[in-house]
Amino acid sequence: MSGAAPSGPTRAGFIALLGAPNAGKSTLLNRLAGAKLSIVSPKPQTTRLRVLAIVMRGNAQLLFIDTPGIFRPRRRLDRAMVHAAWSGAGDADIAVLLVDARKGMSEAVGAILEKLRPRTAPTWLALNKIDLVQPSELLPLAAALNAALPFAETFMLSATTGDGVARLLERAAEAVPEGPFLYPPEDLTDLPDRLLAAEIVRERIYAQTREEVPYGTTVETEKWEERRDGSVAIHAVVYAARPGQKAILVGRQGARIKAIGAAARTELEQLLERRVHLFLRVVLRERWDEERERLAALGLEDPG
Repeated sequence: MSGAAPSGPTRAGFIALLGAPNAGKSTLLNRLAGAKLSIVSPKPQTTRLRVLAIVMRGNAQLLFIDTPGIFRPRRRLDRAMVHAAWSGAGDADIAVLLVDARKGMSEAVGAILEKLRPRTAPTWLALNKIDLVQPSELLPLAAALNAALPFAETFMLSATTGDGVARLLERAAEAVPEGPFLYPPEDLTDLPDRLLAAEIVRERIYAQTREEVPYGTTVETEKWEERRDGSVAIHAVVYAARPGQKAILVGRQGARIKAIGAAARTELEQLLERRVHLFLRVVLRERWDEERERLAALGLEDPG
């Protein structure tokens, strides 16, 4: 749809994806967008910032928002993540509660349902990971969730396989309000390349380290240099909260951070469709997750 203007009335609206950590929101966002926009990890609480996917469906522009998982916050960072999730829901034309069909009505899901109860705009339910449960379990789960909070629509899908995703897109295209497109139709996201680069590095940290190390680190792009040959040089800093975490990230003779950088560079070259020179350095910064400046670098607001 990047060519001729659409014929007939256009529609555009924001659709927030909500859920407990590891419900599959980032995987679904990437599936809806048809591109890698939000980082994915089997570890919970991977998403820290709001990521927007711009999806064109006929004459409708669907603006899907991947929000951080909603959980009980402890740190300033946690509070900012949860605040970002609920802010995304509050601003959206439609909120979609994504529930891991394997876990069902968990305590975390129950708490989210309570927070959604006063909402007046449409709220939809999407049971995700249906490929991992028996089909006979789905209808009773959907009924129990709808009894707790009546949803305007219920979907059963698998973000991993794509089953059921087309129906969600079709209904969303029909449901968003009439109005002009809010972003250029050819855009995929409003996420700046500098932030995208930092997120890709952070994803590789999640993939290559374990336990508390991924949660104790954050990544910021310090410098972005466009080169004459069309390539780009990206300088990023990895902040670690503890000396032990920094040692693990660096690795023996720098092996671990080199491996993280090599994997991130390969993915960035695919995303940016050009050569990337990636330079990483690891810095010890205790309690970075309590610093307003670090939250701002992640695109998060400090809720106080």
